[in-house]
Amino acid sequence: MTPSPAYSAPEKSRIRAILRSPFIDVLQFLLLVWGLYWLATISIDNIGYNWQWYQIPRYIYTFDESGFTAGPLLQGLWITLQISAISLIFSLIIGLVTAIFRLSSSPVASTLARMYLEISRNTPLLIQIFFIYFVLGPVLGLERLPSAILALSLFEGAYASEIFRSGILSVPKGQYEAAYSMGHSSFHTYRYIIMPQAVRTMLPPLTSQTISLVKDSALVSTIAIYDLTMQAQALIAETYLTFEIWFTVAAMYLVVTIFLSALVSVMERRMKLP
Repeated sequence: MTPSPAYSAPEKSRIRAILRSPFIDVLQFLLLVWGLYWLATISIDNIGYNWQWYQIPRYIYTFDESGFTAGPLLQGLWITLQISAISLIFSLIIGLVTAIFRLSSSPVASTLARMYLEISRNTPLLIQIFFIYFVLGPVLGLERLPSAILALSLFEGAYASEIFRSGILSVPKGQYEAAYSMGHSSFHTYRYIIMPQAVRTMLPPLTSQTISLVKDSALVSTIAIYDLTMQAQALIAETYLTFEIWFTVAAMYLVVTIFLSALVSVMERRMKLP
């Protein structure tokens, strides 16, 4: 019987790092997409679907003597990125404040945080978008875009708050005691001692939540915001290129999420440096 090869500790760490790399996840996802595409191709061939991929580029961009012009899909992607970026900022702020309220000794703050979390996490995002736009919008004077951003921020902020709370709780209590013994206030303790340590724990789940936010932003098309999904629906109604456009939209979302995963992977490596 041939003995299994023995690996040194650095080699094992290198293998684990490779297996945990986001590029491995991307490769697996691409293989899954290819498999689904292959199955779809077989099914569509059986019903005689005529692929027209040559028409897709002009819906993404056009380049002629007048210069570069973004097509409907690229314009929709830009709206999606704007909504996602603004919602991400507000959701992180909401999540951090809610986590601090949850950890607070004040019963009022803790109760308010729990009520917000239960309502946000136990109701569908689509219902929240409709409620904010059709009910709160007329009262607060909110248009479509602010309503969508508010709904996404509140929904994603509820999940971000649990990530913040778990990250803060992962820091040993001795760090708090040492900070207070040195005369630091609560604000400076969290700002300079607790949060820098907690970020390393929070970064991977926050990345997943950010990716979920980008994908969840597709629901804003239900209130007639011309994001990427809405532009795709309009093009399909006009051209009947159903499969080509939806596959293209999926690829555009994939590019965005891959970029986010790679960016956070670089940040994690930098944070691990001495």
